[in-house]
Amino acid sequence: MAKNKTTETAESVIDFINAVADETKRKDAFELIEIMQQTTGFEPKMWGPSIIGFGSYHYKYDSGHEGDAPLLGFSPRKDAISLYLSSTFENKDELVSKFGKHKAGKGCIYVKKLSDINIDILKQMISLSVSYLQNLYPSK
Repeated sequence: MAKNKTTETAESVIDFINAVADETKRKDAFELIEIMQQTTGFEPKMWGPSIIGFGSYHYKYDSGHEGDAPLLGFSPRKDAISLYLSSTFENKDELVSKFGKHKAGKGCIYVKKLSDINIDILKQMISLSVSYLQNLYPSK
């Protein structure tokens, strides 16, 4: 079975963010850490070389593939900030419609800057996404 590329590391979250070239993305990354940490109660950790994750869960698919993943996270990428939330959670479509300027992929939401989005809606999405994953994959 292939090993997951995105695993929790001991790398410094602060050092990673301080290396982000774009000042707005760097400031937004520090603000996202505060928002996600306050909303979830989890400390930020590096997952792989470029994802800042909060909390974790162990998944096992019907195929037998299993591993660990952050409950939520983000990455300040060159083109946009990638927000990693569950692909399914309560009221997702309604909340995303009120979220603000963004693009959505299969597993994440892309925003250019935090000033483009509704932070209160983001906090609701974070809480619902984490609850969904914790119910789907309860800790043993």
